[in-house]
Amino acid sequence: MNVLQLAWDWLSDPAQWSGPDGIPVRLVEHLWYSGLALFFATLIALPLGLYIGHTGRGAFLAVNSMNAARALPTLGVVVLVVLIWGIGLLPVLVALVVLAIPPILVNTYAGIRTVEADLKDAAKGMGMTGRQVLLRVETPVALPLILLGMRTAAIQIVSTATIAAYVALGGLGRFIFDGLARRDYEMVVGGAVLVVLLAIGTQVLFALIQRMVVSPGLRRPVGEV
Repeated sequence: MNVLQLAWDWLSDPAQWSGPDGIPVRLVEHLWYSGLALFFATLIALPLGLYIGHTGRGAFLAVNSMNAARALPTLGVVVLVVLIWGIGLLPVLVALVVLAIPPILVNTYAGIRTVEADLKDAAKGMGMTGRQVLLRVETPVALPLILLGMRTAAIQIVSTATIAAYVALGGLGRFIFDGLARRDYEMVVGGAVLVVLLAIGTQVLFALIQRMVVSPGLRRPVGEV
């Protein structure tokens, strides 16, 4: 029996869609953990990226430290925080926030720094303050790269939030960990497929958001920094 058949057999079973351990409940839990992590990561990384990009202060240290942070093993961070604070939501959130900050900060910084100097000079010539230049000129122009960083972070969070089950929480990872413990491979494959579909859905959602909030003249393919 192939993997797709295993996934279909499990997902098409009505029993998987009801009860406290059903797919809807686990999906809501997964989205809750992921949404919290993305919120806190954005709250930290976005203002910092805007500030560093606008002023240029601390850019070398921030960008290089963020690139180094990308190499941190998420599961290792979870285990470390568990040893310090114990089992709960906190270790998962810390690990996911640490994972999500680098792409948001680096892309925000890069987006601001790539705004053409002529645009900034023209804005200053019109009497805009530094804050107004940042918010009215630099940020709108940098928005495609900023959203790309947030999209990258969101997909990484959604894909990695399965580790919540490792510290006795819920989410879609519960199906993977419980399935492995029970040797129920239909459950393992089904849970993995759900995580993949959620990651794809996240990418589509951010594509729609970009289409709605980015000026048509700025909608061009951008590569991750």
